[in-house]
Amino acid sequence: MNKLRFVILLLTCTVFQRTEAQVVVPNYEFRAVWVATVENIDWPSSKNLSVAEQKAEYINLLDMHQRNGMNAVVVQVRPAADALYPSKFEPWSEYLTGKQGLAPEPYYDPLEFMITETHKRGMEFHAWLNPYRAVFNLLRSSIAPNHLTKTHPEWFLIYGDKKYFNPGLPEVRKHTADVVRDLVTRYDLDGIHMDDYFYPYRITGKEFPDQKDYLKYGNGMNKEDWRRSNCDSIILLIHDIVRKVNPHIKFGISPFGVWRNKSQDAMGSDTRAGQTNYDDLYADILLWLQKGWIDYVVPQLYWERGHNLCDYDVLLDWWNKHSYGKHLYIGHGIYRAGSNAAWKSPKEIPDEIQKLRSYLTTQGSVYFSSKTFEKNPNGWSDSLRNNYYRYPALVPPMPWIDNATPAQPLIEKQANNMVKLVYKGEKKIKGFGVLTLTLNTDAIFALGQLVQVIVADKVATIDLSKIPDTKDKRIFVVAIDRDNNVSPMTEIK
Repeated sequence: MNKLRFVILLLTCTVFQRTEAQVVVPNYEFRAVWVATVENIDWPSSKNLSVAEQKAEYINLLDMHQRNGMNAVVVQVRPAADALYPSKFEPWSEYLTGKQGLAPEPYYDPLEFMITETHKRGMEFHAWLNPYRAVFNLLRSSIAPNHLTKTHPEWFLIYGDKKYFNPGLPEVRKHTADVVRDLVTRYDLDGIHMDDYFYPYRITGKEFPDQKDYLKYGNGMNKEDWRRSNCDSIILLIHDIVRKVNPHIKFGISPFGVWRNKSQDAMGSDTRAGQTNYDDLYADILLWLQKGWIDYVVPQLYWERGHNLCDYDVLLDWWNKHSYGKHLYIGHGIYRAGSNAAWKSPKEIPDEIQKLRSYLTTQGSVYFSSKTFEKNPNGWSDSLRNNYYRYPALVPPMPWIDNATPAQPLIEKQANNMVKLVYKGEKKIKGFGVLTLTLNTDAIFALGQLVQVIVADKVATIDLSKIPDTKDKRIFVVAIDRDNNVSPMTEIK
């Protein structure tokens, strides 16, 4: 790692022991929110909204998160072998129109709309897919005649009150890969995201009914290793498709917070989780990170600091020791606000942020879920907006995807404090960043404070009088490319 990259990493990921009023805000930090569509948890809030109401609700959602300092959304676009976009592989989602297979009227493409609105605000859009859930509830889910459970019933297994794709079938893996290929081919996505639902969480006294397929495809492995190999296969397949079709798109997983307990494996965390990724969901997250099959991991650390079975601090430390050079973002259970003494404390989320920022190998946060922020529980929205996220941050770049630097922007001073920014480089950019530095500070991006991000492709105009915190400061601008690499800095004198 060269000296400049080390300085950037050190200064943007480290937080000093200060009071809340003096929190250091990093220039690079992933700040995202999960937007769940299943059961209309977050968006759309009802199956009965008109198209105009759906659009207005999504715009309001984005504006709220932008005010709170977020720079990305992770939106569930395939909750149960269905689609919140026009798909030749799967029917329209019931959570959009109330009836599976029914298109919105008047017709529009919700995914295209959401991506456009998200990018207008300089935010990233990660498409969240559930790989194996097919029917959310056997008693009440709407099932279209062309749903795969009707056209290919042999692909599915019933477990509890849900129907799942059978991960052991090659046809299932091919179909899932086709869905991903379609998405990354047609849409201007920033990421493909999958959560913790690989093999389903165990139901006491019930075995997942895949014995017949194990006997057919097991190839001498024990059943547990065979199940893990099925998950490994789909992750590698999706990785290869993303890299081939649209290599700037990131591929990430948000697993259950515990890989394995130390009682099960010397490499495991000092926790006592009842179920784990490796042993129950058959998701070997560490292998995927080691092999470079995923670009980022977001363990769902929904337990509070000091939890007696799964302590947030213990798990945060463990994941930082096992991220293998890929990006680590922490999943926060903001939905738990008020559920016990710890989650009634206004300090819980701020303290979690402070703690993760003390690690060089953690690059940000994702919150579950969007709707919780509407109530500003424990004043956490205020705390983010006014303190921890009071300045914007860029999504950390991934050098294994792209590390080429865009050209330095030019400036043209105009009357009345107005400055025109011009980009003439060949590499496409998504905007400009404005930074302030103390007068005696070297002109290095990591040493300044990012105070504004302007979405633009070639030209933008800024009003110097509206840039915050400029007293006794120098002002610089950078160009920002699609992969969040920044140009050399240009000073506005």
